[in-house]
Amino acid sequence: MPEARDGELQLRVKACGLNFIDLMVRQGNIDNPPKTPLVPGFECSGIVEALGDGVKGFEIGDRVMAFVNYNAWAEVVCTPVEFVYKIPDDMSFSEAAAFPVNFVTAYMMLFEVANLREGMSVLVHSAGGGVGQAVAQLCSTIPSVTVFGTASSFKHEAIKDSVTHLFDRNADYVQEVKRISSEGVDIVLDCLCGENTGKGLSLLKPLGTYILYGSSNMVTGETKSFFSFAKSWWQVEKVNPIKLYEENKVIAGFSLLNLLFKQNRGGLIKGIMDKLIMLYNEKKIKPVVDSLWALEEVKEAMQRIHDRGNIGKLILDVEKAPTPLMANDSTETSEAGEEEEDHEGDNENKERMPFIQ
Repeated sequence: MPEARDGELQLRVKACGLNFIDLMVRQGNIDNPPKTPLVPGFECSGIVEALGDGVKGFEIGDRVMAFVNYNAWAEVVCTPVEFVYKIPDDMSFSEAAAFPVNFVTAYMMLFEVANLREGMSVLVHSAGGGVGQAVAQLCSTIPSVTVFGTASSFKHEAIKDSVTHLFDRNADYVQEVKRISSEGVDIVLDCLCGENTGKGLSLLKPLGTYILYGSSNMVTGETKSFFSFAKSWWQVEKVNPIKLYEENKVIAGFSLLNLLFKQNRGGLIKGIMDKLIMLYNEKKIKPVVDSLWALEEVKEAMQRIHDRGNIGKLILDVEKAPTPLMANDSTETSEAGEEEEDHEGDNENKERMPFIQ
């Protein structure tokens, strides 16, 4: 049982958020991964159970959400008080676990890095994911912002109202964007580890900003060897800095977890969280929860992220009982959301993932 040290809070966890970075940790696709055994997870919500020495502003029993430097997927966690925030009264624990990483990432990219203003345009990849939906909601708080989004076609019906112009993730979105806006866009948000850098930069208006913030395309299988990792790296398009200078374009990177845990900017993040909680209380933003999973179902939950089947955020519900799995199903749902027939002999030990709205 972890005990709160000086400046820390001990939390009884109610819900935890799942992110692509958790898959990267599992596969070893990060710099200096911690030694195993380890407990993954970087955000959670719960109730304050104990206060370490020197902690002020919180009481035992407070409902809170928090950033955690690993170990979030647990029943009890301890984390420094600077990473903990009180939950609004009408926010559920599930929503609270879906809030910190996605909305702070989206807010900081839009307003701190790219300086989003009235009348601008934004292109966001993976518009159906947690960050993508947070970006769309935050853009709606600024007048006359146009949002272009890419997503798998089976997600379009669910997210079409949150994005101005929506394209299939496999389509030639560059031509589609230019057909609608010949000048291009002001901001490109790229979570694909730079594989589309050239396309993104080609769409930027002068003084536009291209932001690399994720690596979802690095998660391609159960394991990833050094050689396949190197191949992914060398496939990333290279950027000519002279061309950036000539075209008046900006390229930037953003890592929330590095900002929090390596660069000690917890104070800056707290100010952002205060603004986001105010927007939530004004009913201008709201976390989109894709589904709830028991801790025992983490394998299936991570597979759903891996297959990019989620719309919004997947949540581990600590108090949820596992959903019984059905073996030998005759059909299996594909990534496109269409049922595919199993070939004879291929359905051994088939499991249908529990999916709960």
